[in-house]
Amino acid sequence: MKEDVMDILMYLFENYIDDGIESMSMDSSLHKELNRAGFSNGKINKAFDWLKTLASLKEKNTWEDYNHQSAKRIFSPLECERLDIHARGFILYLENKGILDFQLREMVIDQALALETRSIDLEQMQWVVLMVLFNIPGSEAAFTWIQDVVFEQQTLTH
Repeated sequence: MKEDVMDILMYLFENYIDDGIESMSMDSSLHKELNRAGFSNGKINKAFDWLKTLASLKEKNTWEDYNHQSAKRIFSPLECERLDIHARGFILYLENKGILDFQLREMVIDQALALETRSIDLEQMQWVVLMVLFNIPGSEAAFTWIQDVVFEQQTLTH
């Protein structure tokens, strides 16, 4: 039996991207399809909860008054433990390239940690970034760039 929430999210994103994040988490026939595909109810529910949280992110704008021009991001010990060095490097690369701003960076980190996966590698982080950008209005260009990275498996130098 498949037991990874990330596998469910990748499956949903690859097959139901056109339906939108909100509709993915509300579809009971989709839950049954995932169950038939070998995913457990517990992991399916966690994946749908993750999608609901992701859908709610576009409503948040809690950092608007924060002066971020000179701020540097230091990863916490928990983040260093859960996000491998390539995943952390990828986040910083995207921020330096202007793909992620400080708010999107924090959303990506929060969503990655919410996966409750022991360790997030580069490929998983690319998927998390893709899903977050897909959900945020105004991020279409960044989403397209990340989509090419994920689906074309381009090699990035960071």
